[in-house]
Amino acid sequence: MHRQRVIVKLGTSTLTAGTKRLNRQRMLEIVQQVAYLHQNGIEVILVSSGSQAAGREHLNFPNLSRSVPAKQMLAAVGQSRLMQVYSDLFDIFQIIVAQVLLTRDDLSHRIRYLNARDTLQTLIERQIIPIINENDTVATDEIRVGDNDNLSAMVASAIEGDLLILLTDQRGLFTADPRKFADAQKIDVISEINHDIFALAGGAGSHEGTGGMVTKLQAAQVAIRSGVTTVIAQGSEPNVITRIMAGENLGTRFEATGTHLESRKRWLLTDRTQGAVHIDAGAVRALQAKNGASLLPVGITSVQGNFERSATLAIHDSDGTVIAHGLSNYTSDDLHQIKGRKSSQISDTLGYSYGDAAIHRNNLVVLITNGE
Repeated sequence: MHRQRVIVKLGTSTLTAGTKRLNRQRMLEIVQQVAYLHQNGIEVILVSSGSQAAGREHLNFPNLSRSVPAKQMLAAVGQSRLMQVYSDLFDIFQIIVAQVLLTRDDLSHRIRYLNARDTLQTLIERQIIPIINENDTVATDEIRVGDNDNLSAMVASAIEGDLLILLTDQRGLFTADPRKFADAQKIDVISEINHDIFALAGGAGSHEGTGGMVTKLQAAQVAIRSGVTTVIAQGSEPNVITRIMAGENLGTRFEATGTHLESRKRWLLTDRTQGAVHIDAGAVRALQAKNGASLLPVGITSVQGNFERSATLAIHDSDGTVIAHGLSNYTSDDLHQIKGRKSSQISDTLGYSYGDAAIHRNNLVVLITNGE
């Protein structure tokens, strides 16, 4: 029997209730909801921010630069404090939790991806709640982009979650910034994420957090393409998690665009790209068609990076937007020579062929649809 699997991402603004300190009462409210789901047979995984806020609090709010080493120092001090609070609160309900620290690289490298997935699966099977955080003490560029949003989506994809709940300081996605426009309306349901949806996202949110609505949309995009329905909701809403699970219309709901992808395609969504190709409008339409298509050399207008065969590539449209990820059948040198050419010319151009497609449809995942 399938047990429902839910991933809950907790932003710093949710854990601090908008203050500079971890708000134990707010955290207890969240833990109570998670414990209720856990005790009713629902598998819950937490992806939690807050280590830097906990570090600042423990060090009595030092006056530090905004450099990466300073942030990593705060995370190193705060991570154990954050986990201690979680452990103490879950102990009230006799639930064991486990700390799991990950970076994007851990879920981009194929072997580490499989190891992380197996570890999480084993914890879940033993009814231990994983509490996952970005490993800020070793992360570099990740620490500056609020990557726990994207990390939660990668985790949801890796473990084939059913629902991803992103809790933040906003009630969902609005038609305009509700902090600036009184007539802004919350969008209840979104069936697909396209250019128009991204255009609605503003900049970073609260001062204590590092993410904004853009990173949440990026996360939702990865999750729904993996078959994981996603909800962006306000963490301060009373019983927000259990009410969402009960079907109440809270936040903005992003419907999954398909069933769970096979393992290789789920990994493609999380893999760090090693190069890129830009494609013309005809190729974009072919990739975004209902049944999809392979990317042929004739549709490629330019190639970026140096890479070997089977490298993961970002596929850009003419505006530079990444619309897909895929595994290349050819090296970067090969693609430079055959771009814009018909597939029948590959052998004559290179002296060999690895197939008609630059990227086969079986090794390709479309991220943005055409909105039709």
